[in-house]
Amino acid sequence: MSFDASKPIDFVMIWVDGNDPEWQKEKAKYDERVVTLANSEVRFRDWDNLQYWFRAVEKFAPWVNKIHFVTWGHLPSWLDTSNPKLNVVNHKDFIPEEYLPTFSSHTIELNLHRIEGLAEQFVYFNDDTFLTAPVKPEDFFKNGKPCDTVAQDCIFFGKDSAGHYNGADVTVVNAHFDKISCIKKNPEIWFNLKNGFRNVVRTGLLIPWKWFPGFYYQHAANSFLKYNFNEVWQAEPEILDKTCSHKFRKSGDVNQWVVKFWQMAKGEVSVRSWKFAECYHIKETNFENLLKTIPLGKCKMLCINDTSKTINFEDKKIRVKEAFQKLLPEKSKFEI
Repeated sequence: MSFDASKPIDFVMIWVDGNDPEWQKEKAKYDERVVTLANSEVRFRDWDNLQYWFRAVEKFAPWVNKIHFVTWGHLPSWLDTSNPKLNVVNHKDFIPEEYLPTFSSHTIELNLHRIEGLAEQFVYFNDDTFLTAPVKPEDFFKNGKPCDTVAQDCIFFGKDSAGHYNGADVTVVNAHFDKISCIKKNPEIWFNLKNGFRNVVRTGLLIPWKWFPGFYYQHAANSFLKYNFNEVWQAEPEILDKTCSHKFRKSGDVNQWVVKFWQMAKGEVSVRSWKFAECYHIKETNFENLLKTIPLGKCKMLCINDTSKTINFEDKKIRVKEAFQKLLPEKSKFEI
């Protein structure tokens, strides 16, 4: 199945206001007694910089067809919901009732294809991922295929890592695809130097293993074809149903990466430079570099990933907003 890159491309972004007392009250009904990374404050606290996400989209991607803004029900006070490019989506509008309420991004992600009116070609953003320079439709879809960096990798199962989710995703892919056949069929995507020299070498070194040991992934917005979500749901309904039944993220869940890796295994991707996006896991050692990077717009996409090692949160929040203000000082038409 092929899609014309000139067809509409939508953006989807999910957001939670962790400061909303009604949301906190609802979450408390289901919260686990033991605080883990999956249900901790880090997973839900608000950096109060969402307006810069909308400013960036308006300035750097004016061609976008529609923005689907997914929330639990709360909205930023400054958001102009009358903007014709904006579709505000409540969880109950698209997530099956048996999975609600949910406080797991995995459940939200795995049901995005159910959003009414969503274009077949869409780009999924977390609320910590920002455009920081002009982008074109061809940065996300080319020749009807999602753009991505494609490489094999080994899964890291470190403490507080995403290894468990990554492993579950790869398990699904290996159950449905023969790695050697996939690579032989599409060597031009696996050994493309746009993937980065190190990634190409790593892919080559992992060739002897007959199964996919893992996939390279970036903390960045991901391009998807909606029908691939349907394919994965049809292939593994029990696994996806089990994940979606969890109120909070749990070890062994699958997430959006299962569709991302599925597309790679099919060869249904167009290779994009690994330099397209940068990710900063906020720590004391890299925070000053982040503040310098934001206003420069050196990369097209930037992820600011909150972590358990992020200290002095309120101070960092203010300084990140100041950096974005330098890059994007003017209000967008999405703001009142």
